[in-house]
Amino acid sequence: MSLSTALSLGQTALELGLICSLTVLALFLSYSMLNVCDLSTDGCFTLGATVGATVAIAGHPFLSIPAAMIAGILSGFITALLQTRMGIDSLLAGIIVNTGLYSVNIGVMGGASLLNLNRTDTVYSFMKDILKGTPLQGKQTLIIALLAVILVVLFLTIFLNTRLGLAIRATGNNPDMVRSSSINPIFTTTVGLCVANAFTGLSGCLLAQSQKSADINIGTGMVTIALASLLIGATFLGKGGICRRAIGVVVGSFIFRLVYTIALRFNMPAFMLKLVSSIIVIIAISGPYLRKQWPMICRRFGWSQKGGTGSC
Repeated sequence: MSLSTALSLGQTALELGLICSLTVLALFLSYSMLNVCDLSTDGCFTLGATVGATVAIAGHPFLSIPAAMIAGILSGFITALLQTRMGIDSLLAGIIVNTGLYSVNIGVMGGASLLNLNRTDTVYSFMKDILKGTPLQGKQTLIIALLAVILVVLFLTIFLNTRLGLAIRATGNNPDMVRSSSINPIFTTTVGLCVANAFTGLSGCLLAQSQKSADINIGTGMVTIALASLLIGATFLGKGGICRRAIGVVVGSFIFRLVYTIALRFNMPAFMLKLVSSIIVIIAISGPYLRKQWPMICRRFGWSQKGGTGSC
């Protein structure tokens, strides 16, 4: 593999990693902070992509970003409504919303399963014109994704340290204590899920415009990818303040996409990529546990002492 090819693969992984890290940051808020596993992520990601693509095709590429985020907020609100006001389990609520969003997304696309953006102006095409003739020419996808990630990380760092943000974190840690403190956990859960799904919608919008298309399956498996990236990031930079943990999430997303890109480079069949995702998730989840169990495994096989049957 030549150096130019390696750099190209690295840039592709970085661009996709940054765009998808917005979804990982959404799960960082809902799963890590609020302690709610939102399984509507796949449908919400597709919703952001379809709404953003539809608005861009209508001639409003910059309005597509807030439109996708508002669509994500509505998705998060419905998910929160089901689990807080209707007594539906959070996992089941996410599955219900994810299932319903399939029909909604088809409706947004006008009954089609694919929207083509090849002849549509996007936020990337405008940035491309701005960067023309500069040293950053051709890096419009990387710059826009990086700006979006920086803004979201800064927002989360500030938001989660406000009074409302601390209430959201407390709701995830101990809802009973929150109730005894005269804080409404229904409100904090709703706000947390709305904000998280806004990031997911933004991620879908940016990816659709980057790929110049939005199809009904663009968000399939996104929750698996996001959870894997979240756990990988926690392994590298899992301790510390909100900013440090959020940056770790972004790093985890890049590492996941780099592994994914390398798998594609080795001409792995497309149907095997979901298996690769599952294996990465297994490693990310079981890695910390196996690391703790490693001394016991060494003793069991007689590897506890160096120079013996084996070494640990």
